[in-house]
Amino acid sequence: MSPANLPSTERQPSRRSAPARPKPIAVSGRRVSGIERFLARYLLRAVGSPPLRLVLWNGEEIAASDAPSPARVVLRDRATFWKVLLDPNYRFGEAYSDGRLVVEGDLVAFLETINRTRSAAGRSGSLVPSALLRRLHRAAANTVRGARRNIHRHYDLGNDFYRLWLDDEMVYSGAYFSSPSMTLEEAQRAKLDYVCRKLWLRPGETVVEIGGGWGALGLLLARDYGVTVKSYNVSREQVQFARRRAKAEGLDSRVEFVEDDYRNAAGRFDALVSLGMLEHVGAAHYREFGRVADRCLNDGGRGLIQSIGQDRSSETNPWIERRIFPGAYPPTLREMMDIFETPGFSVLDVENLRLHYAETLRRWLDRFEASAGRVAEMFDERFVRTWRLYLSGSIAAFSTGGLQLFQVVFARSGSNDVPRTRNT
Repeated sequence: MSPANLPSTERQPSRRSAPARPKPIAVSGRRVSGIERFLARYLLRAVGSPPLRLVLWNGEEIAASDAPSPARVVLRDRATFWKVLLDPNYRFGEAYSDGRLVVEGDLVAFLETINRTRSAAGRSGSLVPSALLRRLHRAAANTVRGARRNIHRHYDLGNDFYRLWLDDEMVYSGAYFSSPSMTLEEAQRAKLDYVCRKLWLRPGETVVEIGGGWGALGLLLARDYGVTVKSYNVSREQVQFARRRAKAEGLDSRVEFVEDDYRNAAGRFDALVSLGMLEHVGAAHYREFGRVADRCLNDGGRGLIQSIGQDRSSETNPWIERRIFPGAYPPTLREMMDIFETPGFSVLDVENLRLHYAETLRRWLDRFEASAGRVAEMFDERFVRTWRLYLSGSIAAFSTGGLQLFQVVFARSGSNDVPRTRNT
């Protein structure tokens, strides 16, 4: 996922509005050397010569194209320029969060432009060898202890924070917009029902959920589909929230929210479901995940996994890894097959809902921006810029095809007691 973002004092226009006119910037008057001017042009060429304008710390503009520009990138000082030049994938996000780099204009359009031209160019733009940067930015481990620590850093920021911009049911995964006029609440409910139909759930069955979030799916399964659910999650705040909801709705005897690692899941079930959790497992643990599914599913068991993914294996952006999702990795479909092949599962259906996730993120970003002042009070302005960049970069990644959203349905090999259509 690519990053970019504006300080709250320079709030960007809505994604759907025309880019704002560039504002005059304060210049330091410090001289730009010939080599720095050359390297600024190199940086633009390295990312495919996008139609963007790079404004240096003395007010000088550098451009690689005469085409209309959706944004200007303002570097407030020389040190920021050199940091971004040496390690753009990480330092761009850091500079943006710090307010040392400003994007004037439509942030999402800017990131989409960079994604498209950079993909075509096939280069990072960094002066430092990629192998050295990979050693510098090592991903967090997803051991039992490491996974709990990684999840805590993202999902335990506080329920009040997520309540500001998620839907009423607090569903933190891609929605399903069967109609573009749907509200976020309607689209999230449609997604949950779509998942249940794909699993061909029948009253009286049992379901194990891996990564239960704030409990929306588990409660829906028990309330509307008549099944019994055991849901595993290592986020303490999410589990406590889900337990309170289950008790308030009188469903605590039908849904058990367990604060534990998925590797400790116990029991035998008719179905397994996991939405937006595989990204936190790590490719090195997919066979282990498959063994858990094999152990938990009965002879006629089937399952559904929804996960952010990618077409070709690529490391997670180091800024996203460090500041947003430590230990996260979006798999390719080929990598996901490690879950299914060893236990002897058959893949029944694969659907890519990429554009649905892009639209979900747009709705989240709109709500986040509407609550940015409250978020700043809860955390600080740097946090606001960091999350604005994360949400905007995610929209750009899904809209330009850098990220996918896979829904994979599977069952025991040779099982004929499976859904025959997506709408069964």
